[in-house]
Amino acid sequence: MTITKKIAASKIAAYLQHELSLADLVDWAENAMQEGAFARKDAKVLADVIGRLGVADERAFVLTWEDCEDMLKRLGYSARVAVIAS
Repeated sequence: MTITKKIAASKIAAYLQHELSLADLVDWAENAMQEGAFARKDAKVLADVIGRLGVADERAFVLTWEDCEDMLKRLGYSARVAVIAS
């Protein structure tokens, strides 16, 4: 499967919405890097973003909201926060 900006952004969004754990996000990113099937026109940005996600479980590379926001921007997306009553 070819990995696109949309797929990468959806993985980050799923993580931010607590639909995907950090461990699962890192696993996905590590597998994606090994497969290397990035959309040709976006290969550089996808490799950078997904490579960063692949090390997010290491103490030196903690994944912050700002990191996610920046990666989404590089992928052509933006993050919005909604606060709702539970």
